[in-house]
Amino acid sequence: EIVQVLEQDPRVLRPANLTTRGPGSGSVVVDARGGFRVGVVNLIGSVFIEAAQSPFAVVDDIVDRMRRETPLIIVDMHAEATSEKIALARHLDGRVTAVVGTHTHVPTADERVLAGGTAYITDLGMSGPHDSVIGVREEPVLRRFLTGLPARFEPATGDVRVQGVVIRAEPGGRATSIARIDLPG
Repeated sequence: EIVQVLEQDPRVLRPANLTTRGPGSGSVVVDARGGFRVGVVNLIGSVFIEAAQSPFAVVDDIVDRMRRETPLIIVDMHAEATSEKIALARHLDGRVTAVVGTHTHVPTADERVLAGGTAYITDLGMSGPHDSVIGVREEPVLRRFLTGLPARFEPATGDVRVQGVVIRAEPGGRATSIARIDLPG
């Protein structure tokens, strides 16, 4: 069902390091308030996750292309391994505004601005129902863990929150601060 959306709305991203023949794009530059343009890149990790290519194999070309349009670039690194996320941030430090990790649904307490001016956090957390197992009703998840049998997962509904970060940056793209947020829905 998402294929049509990926083909029609350039703001909806899929990992840039998936096969190039797949629908959609892994990066986009959008107009933001205040007359600024912001580039966003989505990558999927290759440690403990199956990816067509290493994120390191594709990110430099994408960032170089985007920097011709804007110095404000955010990289979403959807990965399992913390080491892969921080390594990518170190690799891109000073060339992108932020590298933010996603995947585990649990916010980490390691937000910082690296020496070159790139904001970093290992995981933004989760926006959605927190009275759950990473957004899913707990009963089917527990049943699956206890029995080993497949279970149909259903979204939970309790304690909805919005988690993420607020990043401040100079017009030239250098991050000046990063702060975690955790807001009740």
